[in-house]
Amino acid sequence: MVKSARAKRMAKHHRRHRRDATLNLVSLMDIFTILVFFLLVNSSNVEVLPNAKDVQLPESIAEKRANESVVIVISDTDIIVQGQLVAKVDVVMATPGNDIPALRQALKSQNDRVLRREAQDDIAGREVTIMGDKDIPYRLLKKVMATCTASDYGQISLAVLQRSSEKLHELAAAR
Repeated sequence: MVKSARAKRMAKHHRRHRRDATLNLVSLMDIFTILVFFLLVNSSNVEVLPNAKDVQLPESIAEKRANESVVIVISDTDIIVQGQLVAKVDVVMATPGNDIPALRQALKSQNDRVLRREAQDDIAGREVTIMGDKDIPYRLLKKVMATCTASDYGQISLAVLQRSSEKLHELAAAR
């Protein structure tokens, strides 16, 4: 059978491109390596605070990040230390004075477990972070903070949502 020039050219083209295609994985591996290094570097700068859905944090323009510390969550009904229920808010508000014995005991027990070794010996280096709902009474916050200082914690931080200073200026101008 005689083939035309066009048919010969097409057969030659098909034979030339018949080889199996190979996938070059080198550049794909480079991308994944860079992605892994990026995630490793950026994951160490953030302290993850417990997510309490019923706690709405106040907003602030603070720039400083919180250090890893003992976390106290104050909701409308409960006071929680490191995920453990310590006291009920209504019982704490009904007791006279600024001391909360159950909270003090929970904070003392956290000294050995959570704090860094340097902070266990140095009272000024011990830090506690309070995540309080923005609508809790000041009297309750004062009791919690007084109990923290009575439990030998030298640094007390309040967890807030970071708000840009531009939004704060816009709100001030609107008022």
